[in-house]
Amino acid sequence: MKTRAFLAALVALSALPAIAEDGFTPLFDGKTMTGWKNAYDWGKIEVKDGEIHLTGEKKFFVITEKTYSDFIFEGDIFLPEGQANSGFMFRAHVQPNKVFGYQAEVDGDAKRKWSGGLYDEGRRMWFISPIKGSKESEDAFRARAGDAFKRNDWNTYRITCQGKKLKIEVNGVVTTDVEDDMDASGVIAIQHHGEKGATYKFRNLRIKELK
Repeated sequence: MKTRAFLAALVALSALPAIAEDGFTPLFDGKTMTGWKNAYDWGKIEVKDGEIHLTGEKKFFVITEKTYSDFIFEGDIFLPEGQANSGFMFRAHVQPNKVFGYQAEVDGDAKRKWSGGLYDEGRRMWFISPIKGSKESEDAFRARAGDAFKRNDWNTYRITCQGKKLKIEVNGVVTTDVEDDMDASGVIAIQHHGEKGATYKFRNLRIKELK
């Protein structure tokens, strides 16, 4: 009986995501969507060559089944050509066919250049980094972000949440570093913006929870 219990314990442990030496746990195993679900009644999800591919005709979000509070999240995204926009939601909230809350912006507009900004999806929108309509705030954001975001290439996002401190980095450049106490925990989500025929790609999604 002891041997059987020991083997059962080994099987249970093997089913858990492996924690890397740097403390990160994969959120995507490269093969399945285990741990994720579509929060909407529409949208298509496929896993190809270690990547998540999202397609659809209306905006939708794919969310983690687990909620997170304080953490460091990392993920790569590749936007489709043409008009495109996406983001990594974090500490987000879910209702039927609706996801809202904090979003690290992924901006496909080469002129606007707001990638790495903090957008409040479904609520305050551009309220802090940058403040939409404030030339001073918009100019300051573009000065911080510079050319960190690479259009038509993979981009690595790093989001750090600890208490009310929120930081977003794009390819190693700090684009947003603010404090806000609207949300303390919630899901992480990836977005398809709704352009018909466009494929949004994600990979290397991982997280390190902070104590």
